[in-house]
Amino acid sequence: MNLFKHIPEDLSDEIFEDIVCSEHVRIERIISHGHTSPEQTATDKAWYDQDEHEWVVVLSGFGELEFEDGRLIRLEKGDYLNIPAHCKHRVSATAANEPTIWLAVFYK
Repeated sequence: MNLFKHIPEDLSDEIFEDIVCSEHVRIERIISHGHTSPEQTATDKAWYDQDEHEWVVVLSGFGELEFEDGRLIRLEKGDYLNIPAHCKHRVSATAANEPTIWLAVFYK
């Protein structure tokens, strides 16, 4: 397998693909193309509040993460970040001119 192959031409929806899944770890390829986390309501942001820790790396494009405490972190190609469990966050921006390919490792 190759993380840069089999990317659909239609990226109107963000793609989440499990690569490895076990009791203690899950590795996922995410393909975004101008996507952001959905809004909860017109005035409220929806936050990811995960039971697992998440280590994420951007392989192409860019992604911007917003945290509940107001921090914004932009990840460019090769940048990675560890997000502790229950650290509320959302994707506020991804590249619109090319696919953003993320590799996310969820672990307990």
